Amino acid sequence: MPQQASNSIVPTSGHSKTGRRHSRFLLRNLVLHFRPTTVPRETLRFSLTWGLGGMAATLIVLLMGSGLLLKFAYEPTPVAAHASVQALITGTPYGKLIRNLHHWCAHLVVAVMLLHMLRVFCTGAFHRPRQFNWVVGLGLMTVVLGSNFTGYLLPWDQLAYWAVTVSTGMLEYVPLVGAYLRETILSDGELGPRTLQLFYALHTAVLPVVLMALMAYHFWRIRKARGIVVPRPIDAAVEQNPVRVPVVPDLLLRETTTALVLIAAVLLLATLVDAPLGEPGNPGLSPNPTRAPWYFAGLQELLLHFHPVLAVFVIPLVVGFGLLAIPYLKYETDTGGIWFASRKGRKTAGVAGITAFIAMPLLILADTWLAGAGSSSSVLANGWLPALAVLLVIGGYYAVIKIRFHATKNETVQSVFILLATSYAILTITGVWFRGEGMALTIPW
Repeated sequence: MPQQASNSIVPTSGHSKTGRRHSRFLLRNLVLHFRPTTVPRETLRFSLTWGLGGMAATLIVLLMGSGLLLKFAYEPTPVAAHASVQALITGTPYGKLIRNLHHWCAHLVVAVMLLHMLRVFCTGAFHRPRQFNWVVGLGLMTVVLGSNFTGYLLPWDQLAYWAVTVSTGMLEYVPLVGAYLRETILSDGELGPRTLQLFYALHTAVLPVVLMALMAYHFWRIRKARGIVVPRPIDAAVEQNPVRVPVVPDLLLRETTTALVLIAAVLLLATLVDAPLGEPGNPGLSPNPTRAPWYFAGLQELLLHFHPVLAVFVIPLVVGFGLLAIPYLKYETDTGGIWFASRKGRKTAGVAGITAFIAMPLLILADTWLAGAGSSSSVLANGWLPALAVLLVIGGYYAVIKIRFHATKNETVQSVFILLATSYAILTITGVWFRGEGMALTIPW
């Protein structure tokens, strides 16, 4: 009997060991697939990356969780959409909180991803072997903007209805396919059931799947490139054999703390500030002014100063190809990890920011003055002269930075990038806060 009992225990012990081996295999190859088992201790400092990538991932998870809950109450038809949102706010337990959370996460994720992209660019984290991950990041940014835009219409109130109307109206100026896209989206020339169903399907099914796939691939590419680039002082040498610490608990603890603090902050914001919900969308009553969502306000502002084809198609296309090309240009040195590439790079970056901060408001004021007091259209908007002038100015700026500062390609490209980024930020601020009735310039306070 003792021998028989002993034999009966042996298989159980073997199965237990096999189970532990399988558990370790799954942990190492699946759970920790996107993370190495150890990381350089230097990468744990919060001030190196400000946790922006992790914050963006946290916000996306919050968006998907809250969006899934909202689907139980939302009805995607023009007749019932606004009423279902109103019923969610007033009659569903915690419905208002969940909607507020979803709304503010959607806006915050765009801002956080923009800051993350700026951090990656300004620390040179797009050099080999991370070139393609920069492209993947741009794809993620595009999908997030598309998800925000399609979700913007779903409440079907006046703000959403006319903001999307303005934005889809811009498609008319896209050569060849613009008219077809607009007809596909609209119902008999205006927003209707087809538009809402299309936006709902994209927002709740198609774009989340694409977003999760790109996120997984993005993190995998980071792992493949041996982790993040560690931003460092200009004169600091790269450690050949840095001290490494385990991901669990050192990195995991910091990431979890950052995520929890962010979740607490977003919950507080959702508790204190309600997401707007106006009157139901009315095709016969246009608000004045009619604005696009804030992340497209810069494009709407460009429409006031340039030919529509330039503002909606040519300029975004050129900028998009330029962003895609940045990591594949031939640079003299790899500045990965150095903020603003060098001391000279910091100077040229400062010159770019100050130049845009001074020049853009003056150009907007001058163009408005040329168009006539109180007018919202530019006297040059129907011609191609502004585009030629902009190209000459950017080319001249590039040459001045190159010659005056004896700048490298790293420093010159960075300076032009910051010039354009700051200019677009000013255009966005102008479109959101300094445009009143008839899109005329006004003082918000």
